[in-house]
Amino acid sequence: MKIFDVQQLTEADKVTIEKQGITSGILMERAATLVYNEIHSRLQGAQLPIKIFCGIGNNGGDGLVVGRLLMEQNYNVTIYIVNYSNARSKDFLANYTKIKDISTTWPTLINGREDFPELSDEDFIIDAIFGIGLNRPLEDWVAQLVKHINKSGAFVVSIDMPSGLFADKTPSKKDAVIKAKFTLTFQSPKLVFFLPQAAEYLGDLQVLDIGLDKEYLNKTPVKALLIDKQEAITFYIPRKNFSHKGNYGHSLIIGGSYGKIGSISLTATAALRSGAGLVTIYAPKCGYQILQTVLPEAMVITDKHENELSKIEFEIEPDVICFGMGAGTSKITTIAFKELLEKTKDPMVIDADGLNILSKEKELLKQVPENSVLTPHPKELERLMGKWKDDFEKLEKARIFSEKYKLILVIKGAHTITISGDKLFVNNTGNPGMATAGSGDVLSGVITALISQGYEPAIAAVFGVYLHGRAGDISAEKLSYQGMISGDIAKNIGAAFLDLFKKG
Repeated sequence: MKIFDVQQLTEADKVTIEKQGITSGILMERAATLVYNEIHSRLQGAQLPIKIFCGIGNNGGDGLVVGRLLMEQNYNVTIYIVNYSNARSKDFLANYTKIKDISTTWPTLINGREDFPELSDEDFIIDAIFGIGLNRPLEDWVAQLVKHINKSGAFVVSIDMPSGLFADKTPSKKDAVIKAKFTLTFQSPKLVFFLPQAAEYLGDLQVLDIGLDKEYLNKTPVKALLIDKQEAITFYIPRKNFSHKGNYGHSLIIGGSYGKIGSISLTATAALRSGAGLVTIYAPKCGYQILQTVLPEAMVITDKHENELSKIEFEIEPDVICFGMGAGTSKITTIAFKELLEKTKDPMVIDADGLNILSKEKELLKQVPENSVLTPHPKELERLMGKWKDDFEKLEKARIFSEKYKLILVIKGAHTITISGDKLFVNNTGNPGMATAGSGDVLSGVITALISQGYEPAIAAVFGVYLHGRAGDISAEKLSYQGMISGDIAKNIGAAFLDLFKKG
């Protein structure tokens, strides 16, 4: 799914109005009716107190339409107008007048703190104060109203955006943003919805297709895509009947040190479960018996050193090398990694201590092969490219980093974001149960295996992140967030592949 920015959505509205021969008021009615339908389908006529807070722009107009439709179905509705300015949009005014036609009670004006209504946890609140056009923090009594709503404990549904949240930057006043339980957004999710600093405001999310012009939406390029099942299935390369293990590549997994052999075992397991034809592990001698015992499907080459990597030498010709899990950052291992970079020309996957070495020796970034995939968690990313003030600056710095070094960055998190040049791919699978030791090692194995099978590195990263997250979801369904471990994610990679072709 494309993630459009504010300017593109505004233009889409204009194009739709022109090409469909409708007014902006009709488009508002269409969009707000979809919101009403979702609310009505859940409430089923329940006579709980519904309180709608409307701004005086188009988001407020949406709220007025929803209020009118609810009133027509005899819901217990009270509408409040957040009167923060003398300016009103024409569609707000048109729908304000329509309320009079069906109700003897006009909406209540809120002009300041003295007008705040009493709220309780038994209320159902619809937030229609500000939409995607907001570009400055809420001030004075409007900010206090938001705090008043948040403190009520009521169930809050936000229309398009939680009021106070910006579409293109993270909030500067964290307590002056509606904390919704549910957000019904129009046509396209907004990038901010998937960023850590905004997650607490959103609640559950549903995207409503309001019928904007399909040609415009299809032809307009975007910088960010949301990756879900319908996108992931397009990446899949089916296997041919007449094939053998050599057709699916040879993955070399390099890492491990004394006490940290489990990490490369997880990576290698995930690579095999993700379809690599052959997997070889390169590890210190101390890992030999462990690896041969726990993973008989993999081959093992050992370093000359007993407890850590000292000089990486092998005679095989792998299709892809993955480096870093459990390797440590000692001087001898750092030198070994430098020598590996000097002789490796094809894209690599670099994780964990490979990233930590690059952070300490940043000149080595110039030696990393183009189109290599780096998979940092937030702290590793910070060490690689420095601190950021907010999530949008983080993404911009990551984009610059990706373009400068011609590398692919996989920024791990609740919605892992893959950055390849100026393109962002936002993942929509995964769950909190994946916050467990070794989960990232499994991801590296999945991506490595896909590259070995011939997937382009950027596609391997995006597809691998999706499969990894879906395997985590399947694991959680069986074991709970608390009960799953990273080995379960690796075991369910196959189920994640099968899930691509399940209907529903």
